[in-house]
This record gives sequence, structure tokens and C-alpha cells, in this order.
Amino acid sequence: MRRVWTCSGVRWSGEGPVLVWSGGRTSPLVPGRRVAFGVVDGGVRTCVGARGNACPVRAVVSPRGTGARCEECARLDRAHSVAADTLADDPRPYRVYLAWFGPGMVKVGITRAERGSARLMEQGAVAFSWLGQGPLMAARRTEELLRAALGVPDRIPYADKRAVRTALPEAGERLAELRDLHERAGRLDGWPESLARAPFEPVDHTGLFGLAGLPPTRGVVRELAAGGAVSGELCGAAGPDLHLLTGRGAVVLDTRLMTGWELTGAGAANGARDPGITFPVREVSADPGVQDGLF
Repeated sequence: MRRVWTCSGVRWSGEGPVLVWSGGRTSPLVPGRRVAFGVVDGGVRTCVGARGNACPVRAVVSPRGTGARCEECARLDRAHSVAADTLADDPRPYRVYLAWFGPGMVKVGITRAERGSARLMEQGAVAFSWLGQGPLMAARRTEELLRAALGVPDRIPYADKRAVRTALPEAGERLAELRDLHERAGRLDGWPESLARAPFEPVDHTGLFGLAGLPPTRGVVRELAAGGAVSGELCGAAGPDLHLLTGRGAVVLDTRLMTGWELTGAGAANGARDPGITFPVREVSADPGVQDGLF
């Protein structure tokens, strides 16, 4: 009988990414490793619950959603998040950052100081620099100041990040854009007095993500499906995305799509045929402005 696993997604640290499985098991994600798994035949995707608690009704959720939560659990999870502005009395210090994802793609955000740069790795930030540190509301006001004065967003769609990840400019060019915004932010009036400003000290994640020489993306997994499987060689990882080299070329798998499914091993072990990839995939043209169709 095949063993069944559930996946909690990718966890990042300075040592790189790991896939986290039920029971606390982890799988290091290193370039060259074969990533292979299948979805239990006849299975459905169920809600992963909220705040460490299981969904009381084990609701069935959409295979295309990245959150894998039903409406009620999503509401409960967000109600306790910093993004929902419900933690105004949080005494912990927060950091404000500028994150660069590609030419013209810089966002401002905040993260708990105790988390270090984990949040930046989780978002797939190619490079970043801190702006300052202070109480939560001071960090939030600084974030809003930059959004209004510099037109810097607080969100960048993952599709946009993926579209430029395999054709990034040289380090000097990407850091120059980050430096310019950091300097412009520093000249603004209206910074909260309780926020201690940070100098420009850029961190580049291209080596950690394995982006150098990353092959052009030919497809993106749209959803997982019962009875489907994927098998490919890992050639890079950024945020929740795994870049896998398959028989179809490089395909991106957003690991958030894996949550909520019961998964089993797959691949060419014990003489079995390598399944390649049988999940629905959206084709990506060599020209990022053109979509050729579907696999």
C-alpha cells in the first residue's frame, strides 16, 4: 500500500528551501534533485484550516486556489494577520523593506523583525534592502507613505514575477534601481519618529534561488488533479515556485497548489515509467507578451 502525504508548502531559510510534509518531515530542494509526486486517484482537495486548527467540516476547495482554505477558514486566518490591520497593539518590532523582483517591479512591505529575511524569500524577492525598524503602526505608516509619495505598490502578482525571472538584468542594474528608490524614500518628509532608519545594504538572492542560467519557462501548472503526477529536475526555486526541467522544457510549479491534496510518490523508481507531467499546464510563449495556448 502506498504511503500518503500532505504538504504544507515551502519553508525558506538562509540555507535554502525545503518542502514541509505532514509529521514534520522535510525535503531539501537543491538544484538537480528530481521532484516527483502524484495525487491520489479519486481524491479531492480539502481545506487546510486556519491558525493551526483543522477545518471543522473538511470543506472541498478549488484546485486552482493558492490558499486551499474555505471561505470561513480564510476569514479566520486573515482576521489574525498583519495585513488585516487587526494587530495594532502588537508589541513586537517590525521592519520596513523595499523588494525588487524585476525591472520596474519594486514593492514596499513590512515583516516582523524576528523573522529576518524569511518573508522576502517567501515572496521570491530577487533583491531587497531594509528601510527601517520600529513599532507596527510606525512601520505601517511608513509603508503607506512610500506607496502614496513614490507610487510603490505593496503587492506584485506572481505571474508578473515569473514572466521576468529567467531574463534578469545584471546585478549592477537591478541594485541601481533599488538604491535609487531607497534614496528617494529617505528624502521624504513624514517618516514616523519611532521608526529607526536603515542604510542601503542590498541583499541579492539570485544565487540562493538558483536563477543564474535558469532555462526559459515554457509552462506553468494551472492546477493539480486527482490521478495526475509530475516529475522533473529542479533547476531553481523562488518564493513558492519550483522551476522543473521536464520533457516539455522548464515548467513552473507553485507549491501552494499542493496543499490540501493527498499525495503519493511518483517517478521512475523501481522501473516504473517516469510520468513527466500530467497536470493541466498553461503554455508560456518564448515572447512573454504572447500566449500560444494550452498544453
